[in-house]
Amino acid sequence: MRVVLWDFDGTLAFREGMWAGCLAEVLDEHEPGHGRSANDFRPALRGGFPWHRADLPHPELSDPDAWWAPVTALVARAYVQAGYDEARAGQLAHYARSRYADPAVGWKLFDDTVPTLERLRGDGWRHVVLSNHVPELSAIVDGLGLAPLLDAIVNSAVTGYEKPHPEAFAHARHAAGDAESIWMVGDNVAADVEGAEAAGIPAILVRRDAPPGVRAAPTLAAAADLISRDTARRRSSR
Repeated sequence: MRVVLWDFDGTLAFREGMWAGCLAEVLDEHEPGHGRSANDFRPALRGGFPWHRADLPHPELSDPDAWWAPVTALVARAYVQAGYDEARAGQLAHYARSRYADPAVGWKLFDDTVPTLERLRGDGWRHVVLSNHVPELSAIVDGLGLAPLLDAIVNSAVTGYEKPHPEAFAHARHAAGDAESIWMVGDNVAADVEGAEAAGIPAILVRRDAPPGVRAAPTLAAAADLISRDTARRRSSR
């Protein structure tokens, strides 16, 4: 059995503006004429999410409401810094939670996601998502129509371990089963590439410029080519 571990955000799918964009969208809906942009929120969101302290496990946050409590508080503080009083900021943060977790709002697959997953599946590869994400990741994946192509989803909000923590990759290995070959594909050097390779899993950086020594591909199709060539090489050397 052969398995590819896939990051989600920035690799298989994207949400324009990510968290800061979501906060601005909430204002578009609930505070028309607000005059603020996503860039106004980014400084307040540069720390405080679970993945900003990937060295600290958080199994106590495996319940969705428990996970969201500190994140919603962080979002509310961002609204306060943007000029809203605490009561209104709390309301807006609640709206942001619902909006970010809604697969029908903002989330999109990259054009090459489905073709690449289908191609590799046709070649005998199984697919596992390994992501630092919100508790509703499975619902987002399902809403995007991606679930039929995946064999498992390993979500940090459920396991309590953020990439690049070794236990995140241990959970992914367990979900992958007894894989004779396994790869990691993602868009973050530290979380996806360095984390995977520290766990003994070869990795490919996608959609970003790579620093020296990092295996990279500009698209998922190109990453699939690398995986296929390596598989052929290994077979021919046996």
